[in-house]
Amino acid sequence: MAQKIKIGKTALIVIDIVNSCCHKRCEIKRYGITFNKIRQMVPRLRRFIEEYRVAGGEVVFIRCAPWRKEYLAKNLVELYKDPRCRYYTKDRTGFSEEFYEMRPGPRDHVFTKNTYDAFTNPRLANFLKQKKKSHLLITGIFGDGCVNATINGGFSAGYNLVMIKDLIETTDSKGRQRHQNRLKEQMWPTMYGKTIVSRQLLGMLILSAQHRKL
Repeated sequence: MAQKIKIGKTALIVIDIVNSCCHKRCEIKRYGITFNKIRQMVPRLRRFIEEYRVAGGEVVFIRCAPWRKEYLAKNLVELYKDPRCRYYTKDRTGFSEEFYEMRPGPRDHVFTKNTYDAFTNPRLANFLKQKKKSHLLITGIFGDGCVNATINGGFSAGYNLVMIKDLIETTDSKGRQRHQNRLKEQMWPTMYGKTIVSRQLLGMLILSAQHRKL
């Protein structure tokens, strides 16, 4: 882990910390969909975001569009014709899409996706190109879902990736936890980029002269 990264070349990508993926009201216990591990992780992520902001880093929040037919990508709508795959939200209040226990700051950036991979939104790619970001720091949920899809999309788009594994989580399901652990320990480090814990990352960043004085 001797490699250093200039913080100005990085962007912290925070994926889907929204009520539909975190809040107790959005759990579906009859299907075994609960978020206890996610809720335990969120305070750690919130603290890390603040540390990264103070260090001068740029934070990018990703959230999902309302998970209803009229908003989603056409191939998702096609997939959902199979009742085994279908998952549309019934919430029409906007509660599901609100951020859970954190809010983007005035200098942060927010992009919405209508499928799993955040890079399907061209505005995200345009923003990162404009800002000359080469290294993306990946956090969020679900590790075995939208996080993994965004990792694939970001790597295919040519970015260097750092997965912060203690700030990536999924549902409490034992099967999903096992799958996520395989991604963290086997697939991501060998196929997509450095996979480390948050305390290691802060030591890797080269701060600007302005922030070294703080």
